[in-house]
Amino acid sequence: MSTSISTVSEYISQLEESRKEIIENLRKAMKSNLPAGFNEEINYGMIGYVVPHSIYPSGYHCNTKLPLPFMNLASQKNHIGVYHMGIYSDPDLLKWFEEQWSKLEIGKLNMGKSCIRLNPKKQIPYDLIGRLSAKISVDQWIETYEKAVKK
Repeated sequence: MSTSISTVSEYISQLEESRKEIIENLRKAMKSNLPAGFNEEINYGMIGYVVPHSIYPSGYHCNTKLPLPFMNLASQKNHIGVYHMGIYSDPDLLKWFEEQWSKLEIGKLNMGKSCIRLNPKKQIPYDLIGRLSAKISVDQWIETYEKAVKK
């Protein structure tokens, strides 16, 4: 994926046809469930959902010019990546997600610390990703983030 893209539309237009529908459906599931306050933008070369500076002026501690990241969606070489910082920072949320995934009977969960790796050739759990998106409000995310950063 090109790093010169600046809009979500550009990002999607550069995808292989086989990936466009998956990304668009995941994007729809995420956007329709995210609590108010998160903004959609290109973030780290991916579709990102962030806490804007208008809500959290401090920005991201690694680069304060950037808004506080929360979720990202990307078409990677071998998978579709859904990056959710909440499952990385909240063991209870991770446990909920793993339990919900197992109920779907769609195969083994493939995850990194915050990355859910979805195989584009298998069933994509759009509803579960939507429900995950709804689990943390902007205020809750800021509180969690500040507790972790200010240790």
